[in-house]
Amino acid sequence: MKRYDIINSTAISNYGLITSAQAVELGVRLKDLLEWVKIGRLEKCWRGVYRLVHYLPTEYDRYAEALATVGHDAMIWGESVLAMHNLAMVNPEKIEVATTRRVRRELPVWINLIRLQGAPPQDFFNGIRCQPLAEAFRHCKGKVMTHRLAEAVGEAEQKGLLGLTEVEALKKEFPL
Repeated sequence: MKRYDIINSTAISNYGLITSAQAVELGVRLKDLLEWVKIGRLEKCWRGVYRLVHYLPTEYDRYAEALATVGHDAMIWGESVLAMHNLAMVNPEKIEVATTRRVRRELPVWINLIRLQGAPPQDFFNGIRCQPLAEAFRHCKGKVMTHRLAEAVGEAEQKGLLGLTEVEALKKEFPL
């Protein structure tokens, strides 16, 4: 299998993104990534993050790009989790990304980095690591209007995004 085909198959399963660390793990040289950028097969998004040029965008690309930019243990956090699930009519200006480690690289202005102590619980939504939805609702208490959160709990229940015990507990915390 050619080196670009290896990168292509990995990136397609990751919202068109490939990091330089992933490329090295796959046995592809950084020199090759730079060559593919030069000839127009890849575009450089941020330091160490590349996107396939021929990839068709989805509504979740920005979240995946934020995680790839911050690093391997990052997760979408807070209001951004609700926005990713299309709940509570939230549209944060910046994507909240949480991590337990120190991030020294310069991040884009559209990422709000949150440093966590200890390993928090995590979940996945469409292959994107995030804070569990029930925890995101609790985290947004006081930041998002309570009636919006209450309506969003009902909507999440209808979509099957929450378990029965989570729904019952959240309905007590956010009564309509």
